[in-house]
Amino acid sequence: MAVIYLRHPKHGTKVAISDLEADNDAQNGWEEYDPNATVDLDDDMPDEPAAPAAVEPEPVEPVNELQPRRRGRRPREIM
Repeated sequence: MAVIYLRHPKHGTKVAISDLEADNDAQNGWEEYDPNATVDLDDDMPDEPAAPAAVEPEPVEPVNELQPRRRGRRPREIM
């Protein structure tokens, strides 16, 4: 039984169990990859970390627009 690892930019990863399934998935944007292949991340990493953004977003007060749920019966009116 063939095990083919596939990756899609939107849907993530999956495993195809047949060549026919992998071929159909390839037509829909999936591409084959090797999960055991090593990736050298040091080449893509910058030498110095990026400076943090100086502007912080303004805090927003939480707003609860839901009405509290009534529990039980209405109170009796006394006349």
